[in-house]
Order: sequence, then C-alpha cells, then structure tokens
Amino acid sequence: MAEEVVKFKVTIDGIPVEVKPGTTILNAARQIGGDIVPPAMCYYSKLEGTGGKCRTCLVKVSKGSEKDPRPMPKLVASCRTTVMDGMEVQNITSPDVVEARKGVVEMLLINHPLDCPVCDQAGECKLQDLGYEHGDEGTRYEFERRTFERIDIGDKIQLHMNRCILCYRCVFVANQLTDEREHGVLNRGDHSEISTFIHKALNHDFVGNVIDVCPVGALTDKTFRFKNRVWFTKPVDAHRDCPTCAGKVTLWYKGDEVLRVTGRKDEYGEVEEFICNTCRFETKHTSDWTLEEPTPVDHESVIGANHYLNFNPPSVIHEDKKLQLANEEQLARTERLK
Repeated sequence: MAEEVVKFKVTIDGIPVEVKPGTTILNAARQIGGDIVPPAMCYYSKLEGTGGKCRTCLVKVSKGSEKDPRPMPKLVASCRTTVMDGMEVQNITSPDVVEARKGVVEMLLINHPLDCPVCDQAGECKLQDLGYEHGDEGTRYEFERRTFERIDIGDKIQLHMNRCILCYRCVFVANQLTDEREHGVLNRGDHSEISTFIHKALNHDFVGNVIDVCPVGALTDKTFRFKNRVWFTKPVDAHRDCPTCAGKVTLWYKGDEVLRVTGRKDEYGEVEEFICNTCRFETKHTSDWTLEEPTPVDHESVIGANHYLNFNPPSVIHEDKKLQLANEEQLARTERLK
C-alpha cells in the first residue's frame, strides 16, 4: 500500500495552496504565481544555501499554524522561512510589508550608482524592476556613495563592484560549480566587496555562470560589453552537443550576428541549466548551434518590444558585412567613452 503524501495547507494573500513539508513561503507563493510572489534578489533555487541576505522577500505571517495560531512578531524572510500547516501569510495585502519593502529598496540603492544608461544589464536588471515597483522618487541619503577601485578578474568577465548588492550568488556559483573557488567576499560591513584577493583571473570552465546569476550589473560579459541594448536584440533558444554541459542556451541576435550567449532562464530569471565557458564565449556563430524557437519573453519586459513569434532563423552561410561594420563603428564610439 502506497504511503499517503503529507501536505501542508498554507494561505498567501487569501489564496490557499497545498505544499510539501519543508517548502519555504517563497516557493509556496511561486506555486500560486502572479503578483503575490515576493521579489528575491539573493535567493536562487538552483544553488544551495542562498537567501536571507537582501531582505526584499519579507512577508507578514498573520497566523503561525493550526496548532499555534499566534502571528509572528516581526516580518520574516520568505526565502528562508518554511511553511506550517494552516499558516496564513500576507504579502502585497499587508501595508507593513509594502512599507518595509520600500525601505529595503532605498537601502539597496544608497550606494548603487545611476549607471543604467551605460550598464549592459539595463533592460533585464532585477534592481531596476524592484526600484520601479517599490522605490521612492527621491533619496534621503546625503553622503557620498561608497566606491571601490576597479580590479581585473580576467578577459571574459567584467566586475563593477560599485554596483554590487552583496547577494552572494556568484560566490555560491564558484563554491558549487567549480573545483577551486578563486573569489569571495572580503572585509566586513560597508567595506565588504567581491574580490579575488590577489587579483587572480577567474578562468574555471563554469565560472562564466556568475554573469547569469548576478541580479544587477556587477558582473557582466566582456565580449558583449557596450555592443548593444538587450531590447534591440532577438533571443532564440538553441542547443548543441556539448561534452561539458547540457548545451541548452539562449542566443541573442542582432541581424545575423550572435552578440552573446546565455543560459536559458525561467520566469523568475533563474538559469534552468548552467552552461560552460566554451558555449558562452567561444561558439558565437549560427553554424555552431541547432536553433529551436524564439525565447518566450514576458510581455511586460522591454525586450518584448523587439520580440517576434514567427521563427525566421538567420542564414548559416550568409554574412551581413554592412551590419558588422555598423556594429564595429558603434563599438569604437563607445570604447572612446570608457
């Protein structure tokens, strides 16, 4: 006789859902979907140990459980708090949560520079979305922003420490996907920074995934640097027979040219399967890939402005010399602005 599967019933913003014991409030909300899902800047379901650092996912537990209905005295991080049977949670329906989230966003933006006009992450930045949804028009901060000296961590990855919000995702990627972690968080408090300590280059075959997991523009692809805006490109799902990784990626096209390669992401911006550096940096020709279909894009995303549903794959052989020359001229102009 099969064992009965025990499930807990939890209510989030008045919507009930049944989940397995040990499920966090955040993942329970993701099973419901929609606007009631708390934002998360540090939690990453594919990486163990993440969460509890950015505090953007704070929620109010108005009822602890059926056995102990007392509410929790303070707001809790939904990415680190597991559900109990009969628990009732308030997210967007609680004024306390909305006000607290507004304060967290203000805190995250205290030292974050206004680099959006020149940042490669613009258009797919989670901090932009968070600031638009929960941020205030102005800031109460009157002091100089914290800044860091620029360091070189290799020829593939660009580190902008001034933009970092210390979510630790890149550290977990290096811990769990590479044999030797070559970077981490140094110093304490306001002086904390992502660094390699002796300015050693990051060159492990999977370390390029730090670009995909970074929610802001602190870690970007040097091979895509200042080449184009994401809303002017067209993402296409593709795959190849790669001996190192799954080989399932998203190709970002401008005309017939592949400007960058990233891992495929789900609706919450998390990579479905991590890819190797060979797929990411060294296979930027259509002939290297088997094209599948246009990547699904959220209708609210600015990338959707240039999106298309009819699949018209670019030619494998034909090269648009005029377009390549235009891209080279555009890159030369931006290089002078560095």
